[in-house]
Amino acid sequence: MSKFGELIESRTPVLLNFYAEWDETSKKMHPVMREVATALGENVRVIKIDVEKNKELSDALRVKNLPTFMIYKNAEMKWRQGGEQDADTLIGLIKEYI
Repeated sequence: MSKFGELIESRTPVLLNFYAEWDETSKKMHPVMREVATALGENVRVIKIDVEKNKELSDALRVKNLPTFMIYKNAEMKWRQGGEQDADTLIGLIKEYI
């Protein structure tokens, strides 16, 4: 989890996507995440976190729904939402923290 701490300390907003390969909604979000990353370029870090491979972190953050999205900046959670999201919504939210 120390790597997680380093990751979220960034001045650049960090969009986290907690997902599982077996979850259909999570799979549908992969292209959306690519679209967000492409649209915002260096202004955001987009990171997908597999809950199966990162159980300790997922439990610590109480990730219950898939997918779950979080935006961090300067080690502070700015936004969190479970369920499917569209690229425009995510881009708009991230722009608030750039």
